[in-house]
Amino acid sequence: MAGIYIHIPFCRKACNYCNFHFTTNLSIVDEMVEGIKKEIKMRLDFFPDKKIETIYFGGGTPSILSQKQFSEIFSLIEKNYIIQKDAEITLEANPEDVDSSFISTLNGLPFNRFSLGAQSFFDEDLVWMNRNHNKSQAEDSIKRLQDSEYTNLNLDLIYGYPLLTNKKWSANLERFFNLEIPHLSSYAMTVEPKTALGHLVSKGQESDMDDTQAAEQFNYLLDQISSKGYEQYEISNFCKAENYAKHNTNYWLKKPYLGIGPGAHSYSDVQRRWNIENNVKYLKGIHGSSEFWGQETLSNVDVANEYIMTSIRTKWGCDLNQVKNLSRDLETKNFENSVKEFAEKGHLKEENNTLFLTKKGKLFADAIASELFFEEQL
Repeated sequence: MAGIYIHIPFCRKACNYCNFHFTTNLSIVDEMVEGIKKEIKMRLDFFPDKKIETIYFGGGTPSILSQKQFSEIFSLIEKNYIIQKDAEITLEANPEDVDSSFISTLNGLPFNRFSLGAQSFFDEDLVWMNRNHNKSQAEDSIKRLQDSEYTNLNLDLIYGYPLLTNKKWSANLERFFNLEIPHLSSYAMTVEPKTALGHLVSKGQESDMDDTQAAEQFNYLLDQISSKGYEQYEISNFCKAENYAKHNTNYWLKKPYLGIGPGAHSYSDVQRRWNIENNVKYLKGIHGSSEFWGQETLSNVDVANEYIMTSIRTKWGCDLNQVKNLSRDLETKNFENSVKEFAEKGHLKEENNTLFLTKKGKLFADAIASELFFEEQL
């Protein structure tokens, strides 16, 4: 079964490291919601059987929408799709939004999972990131949801940035464990071009990220997570009791998904489609005055390489039988040699005809995947 992703491209404040598509200009929120509703109607032929098992509101900051706006979007989805009874319906939220009024807004809405962008429990770090909340709001937002009997929660934490000493990273993780949250998404800070942080680093006004620091903090995370009974089921995602994020897991398992909103991507079989990352052009396109999307048909090489890239990051690993099926018409020598090389380095292991990253290999997941890739045949 498939999932729907809805991108809400608005934030009240721009984090200095973020390269997702968003704007702090909230003047067109109402118009954007109308555009999103119209795109939902335009894309009804994407899933032939209309069966949906996940819905995910991401951004940006989707928690800025009103109850009425959420209800209108859900009404359209419910009218046109078959939503499974146990469907996972996620809302990304910033801690400052999750107040008593927000909890009231949830009444009558089908959200059953929340992903909170805490990032840190240290105020000086949040100021450095240009976040719009403080540590008290981060903790209060979690407790407020838990008190309202929302237990399927995820927390985002970032590591590997200059202000984060190992002692502070340990304290962040301890706070996470004490809050008894079943799911953690944790990423190393990266310096992306066209971000405020990228500009400051390029000008020498901020330190670049330290790979050694990031590796130390990642390894500490793995040790602590394991000791507390959490499972690492993807490089950056951890949960208790198989409380996997269904929507994101479906991405890694190559299930189809429909992306709605500016900058959103869709995938089905060998077709990939993406919406323009420009709010004005997106809205003009929605109303028929210009094209607002692009698409491509994936080649055999693309399909094989995407399988390698996504599967190798997960607990389920890269099934060599699946690789064999996907690469029937491709030259396999590079793949086989690379597997042997990384196995000898202790970065890969093979069990039951499936490749898995070792703890050491997880530090180099993207680089390893790219070395395993097949090449287009000339």
